[in-house]
Amino acid sequence: MSTATPSQPGVDADLAARVAASVDAAVEALFREQHDDGHWCAELEGDSILQSEYLLLKWIIKEEDDPRFPAILSYLRKQQRPDGSWGQYPGGAVGGGKLDLSATVKAYLCLKLAGDDVDLPHMQRARELILANGGAEAANTYSKIFLTQLGVMHWDNIPTIPAEMILFPKWFFFHIDKISAWSRTMVLPLAILSHFKPVRRLPDGINIDELYVDKAHLTQGRLRFSRPAFSWKNFFIFGDKVLKLIEKLHLTPLRGIALRKIEKWINEHQRGSEGLGAIFPPMVYTQIAYRCMGYEPDDKRILMEKTELERFMIPETIDGDDTIRLQPCFSAVWDSGIAAYALTECGLTYDDPRMKQGVDWLLSKECRFKGDWARNVPGEVEPAGWYFEYLNEQYPDVDDSVMVSMALQRCGGEKPVAAAKRALTWVLAMQNDDGGWAAFDRTKERPLLEAIPFADHNAIQDPSCPDITGRTLECLGWHGYTADHPAISRAIKFMRSHQEPEGCWFGRWGVNYIYGTWQVIGGVKNVGYDMSEPWVLKASAWLKSVQKEDGSFGETCDSYEDPSLKGVGESTASQTAWATMTLMAIHGPHDPDVIRGIEWLMSTQMDNGDWHEPWFTGTGFPKVFYLKYHLYRLYFPVMCLGRWKRLVESGEG
Repeated sequence: MSTATPSQPGVDADLAARVAASVDAAVEALFREQHDDGHWCAELEGDSILQSEYLLLKWIIKEEDDPRFPAILSYLRKQQRPDGSWGQYPGGAVGGGKLDLSATVKAYLCLKLAGDDVDLPHMQRARELILANGGAEAANTYSKIFLTQLGVMHWDNIPTIPAEMILFPKWFFFHIDKISAWSRTMVLPLAILSHFKPVRRLPDGINIDELYVDKAHLTQGRLRFSRPAFSWKNFFIFGDKVLKLIEKLHLTPLRGIALRKIEKWINEHQRGSEGLGAIFPPMVYTQIAYRCMGYEPDDKRILMEKTELERFMIPETIDGDDTIRLQPCFSAVWDSGIAAYALTECGLTYDDPRMKQGVDWLLSKECRFKGDWARNVPGEVEPAGWYFEYLNEQYPDVDDSVMVSMALQRCGGEKPVAAAKRALTWVLAMQNDDGGWAAFDRTKERPLLEAIPFADHNAIQDPSCPDITGRTLECLGWHGYTADHPAISRAIKFMRSHQEPEGCWFGRWGVNYIYGTWQVIGGVKNVGYDMSEPWVLKASAWLKSVQKEDGSFGETCDSYEDPSLKGVGESTASQTAWATMTLMAIHGPHDPDVIRGIEWLMSTQMDNGDWHEPWFTGTGFPKVFYLKYHLYRLYFPVMCLGRWKRLVESGEG
């Protein structure tokens, strides 16, 4: 690669030369992460529930003799914090540094099943924290489902998930097409469990009685009303009590039809997928649901889910101990799309052999299958887009599709550009009525759904969000769309209506306000919007107010719990790159605060061209589940530094 310095007046030649050298080193580091077939896919790290839920699954289906148990338990033990808790992510002041009650209850049960004495110090610390925070009965629904199947909690404590919901007409307030794609893959298998209520009785003496504040949870249902008395949440709790009574009286004439329809739905949605939804939770639930429906353990559908789930395992020796941790899914298309886009910022095109190999791999993953999304899109729309994982044809998503589309458009080449343009028709058809874009469906925001008792994973909906909407505009801009296009005008109106008082935007899929602000501003910049508008400058003022003295940026996942922590946290390479690119979009590459961000990235770059980033900067379900994308540390700084170099050399700044 060339390290020639720019000749633009006012550009510091030494800075330009150092940036060029940094870009060269970072690009080589990124190519070292490329797989032999051309794609990128690094570890996608989650929290302890991946280990504990896998262990509990094996106990439920009577496969606790799995030889990998000791290694998984070893990693689960290493995840326990000094105070005895298990958390959602490293560090932090709310969900990170303190107790994640549900995760701690499940981990405690796993260790007890493994033979840990309850009087050992690490068990005592965990138990005291659980009791101090409401007991095992205060865990979320998806955790309680594991407890009930092992007989340590009564099934009546679980909100009923009626199988008949698969039969509801679409005009009804609840319909499977109105909930998020990932919720569909979770609640439908769980509806089978809700009907059969399977219980694997544990050996005598193995229970978690000591974790309950209210012992009644062991023998009867205690789903209680909340305050205020008149609320949608209480309305649905009352409805749940009615449903439980109806079931006990066997007044469910359509239950058999509904169960068979759900079974058919699950079987159909395994097509073109590496397990149902290609994500961890439904791949766990489906194995149990199939057994409830009478499938033998060696049935090919169960074996497929089992095999694909085991692919998520990562063995590693840590401090001399053999460990195994699990990922929630693979991020192959996502990593490859962002890596390719970052490399186009550094001047690489389809003519580069390594770039061509990566782009050809992405072309092989183009999704032309008409999945669930088509049920919410009027008219006939040609399927064209990309999913997140290695294989998940049922669920292409807007975020991956626009990321890959703009990477292909910019890298050039007849086939890449043609595929990039095909995706645009699909993406534009997925725009919601409010002007924004969601992840998987064309949909509407329905806050009422969040009051349903089994919706406490904080993601029953998939409504429009500013970050995906912003990235979509960025993509459309590379395809020649401008701010006066009707779809883009509506999108900008949506994003402006969601701007926070400080000037930032919420980040649904990345942490958090830095991520959301980067996506929105990058989008409006790329469609030619006026960057001197007051609301845009307000975003700049907020970012500059949270920039650290050394030029870096960082934001903790705790900002989802505590709004006062917007833009506050340990410095990270990914978040510094996001914020610096945002300021660059508004003020150009010569802005002093942009330069400070660039300098920090270069000063923290390691000798091998890479960066170190231990923090979680990805979001699964806000307040519930967070992610560490192991390549965020690299391809976002590559994107940022490459963009600065391109703007300076071209004089666009």
